Amino acid sequence: MTSSGLVAQAPGSRLPALSSTASLGTVGLLAGISVWELGARAVDAVLLPPFSAVVARLVELALSGQIAASLAVSLGNLALGLLISLSVGIVLGSAMGWWRSVDYALGPYVNALLTAPSLVFAPIFFSFWGVDRGSIVALIVTYAVFVVIVNTSVAVKSIPVDLTEMAVSYNATRRQVFWFIVMPAAMPLIMAGVRLAVGRAVKGMINGEMFIAVVGLGRLIVSSGRQLDVATVLAVLIVVVAVALVLMRIVWLVEQRFTGWLPETRRTG
Repeated sequence: MTSSGLVAQAPGSRLPALSSTASLGTVGLLAGISVWELGARAVDAVLLPPFSAVVARLVELALSGQIAASLAVSLGNLALGLLISLSVGIVLGSAMGWWRSVDYALGPYVNALLTAPSLVFAPIFFSFWGVDRGSIVALIVTYAVFVVIVNTSVAVKSIPVDLTEMAVSYNATRRQVFWFIVMPAAMPLIMAGVRLAVGRAVKGMINGEMFIAVVGLGRLIVSSGRQLDVATVLAVLIVVVAVALVLMRIVWLVEQRFTGWLPETRRTG
């Protein structure tokens, strides 16, 4: 017991809280599935199949190989789009946060493109690359890159001046201050931008595959929608959501790797 009368918590004392949170999430998920299943059966609507029917259709698609083939195409587009988005976004965002002149030059364009509906660029990309992977990847980048730029720029700008001044007082060069002080301290906000970008990239992938080149998971959604096969549409949607959740988990693990030295209150995850 500390002098203030409070019991100091051991590192493992957060496990019950985390377990309780996970349990609540599971209960909420099961409750939602139950409402979907019972509600669909009670209403008996043609365009609202029960959850069990959607899962059965998902199993059929998986066993037939349609999910695997479409998912491979979609993941290829998504991986390339995310790689470009994160590389360009972090570099430009860091430059905008570190150099005021770059921020003044690029800031208006970045903010304008961040607020613009990304799907409106689909016809422009189609005119450049046609029905090809390039159009889909470009749309994914449009969805994801600007949120990474903005978050990275804000993260670099928000570093306390005391940190950089202390490093300079110990004769650190400007490059050393950037790489060893600014970037590690900015990492939580940068990773928050990466998480947002992952969700937006998945949305851009599906929109690109549906409205530009009918391939991948988007092809399954379009073809099923034309036939009013709602069970297939929802089954594919479950796959899309699963992809997004897996990517979010991967980003979280990467974030823990880069921000594990920070206090728990400074982490975004």
